[in-house]
Amino acid sequence: MCSAPVTDGHDPEVVRLTGTTWESLSRRGSRSLNADAAAAVSDPATGRTAFVVADGIGDHLAAARAARTAAEFAARIGARHGAHAGILGAQAELLRQFPQTEADSVLVVAVLPSPGQPDGPGDIAWVGDCRAYRWNGRVLHQITTDHTVGEFWRTRGYGAAPRLDHVVITSARTVRPADIGTATTGSSTGRLLLSTDGVHKRLDIAAIKAVLAGDVSPANAADTLVDSALRAGGTDNTTALVADCRPLP
Repeated sequence: MCSAPVTDGHDPEVVRLTGTTWESLSRRGSRSLNADAAAAVSDPATGRTAFVVADGIGDHLAAARAARTAAEFAARIGARHGAHAGILGAQAELLRQFPQTEADSVLVVAVLPSPGQPDGPGDIAWVGDCRAYRWNGRVLHQITTDHTVGEFWRTRGYGAAPRLDHVVITSARTVRPADIGTATTGSSTGRLLLSTDGVHKRLDIAAIKAVLAGDVSPANAADTLVDSALRAGGTDNTTALVADCRPLP
């Protein structure tokens, strides 16, 4: 099952994706268009579900198209073959569809096991600075590490100007297979958040934890995260996808 973007009838700047135990919300900031995208696919053969959030690089139509294409193909291929393969599939499709180099995006892919295996591992892959978080009921864990110039220098013990946190060093179009970020969670039970930098670079981890730990639906959690980032002065596009993976009764 692949859920296509649906524009909320009350606000043309809002793009919402819905599912039984997950929801995403995307709002345009002060950009000329929203180049964020989200997708979710459940594969009938594997029983796994892939969630994707993508952020187009730049404020132009090619970036928006690249993000939508990358999200769609990463979810479809990721649900069948895994998160790393999903990013490679997105890359192949971007190169096939778009000859222009500005058609590019960053993205994060999370593949969860079938509903009957809530304690199975989660499979995560990413390029750029979209993030994945997991709330396990006690601790909020940031699964991904930003692929930015700022993070590159900080991990090597050097200071970095804040602007370098917005310069990515990997992207869907250009990444080499060995440079794709990968991680595995010990269990998938809990609450998953995928977000673009318009959300997590405006909200600290304590604010994100407070929302995810609250007794609210995925829809309300996504709404709160996106709206809070914009109210905190965010000008970038903001997208949050929240998914619950709980044990069967």
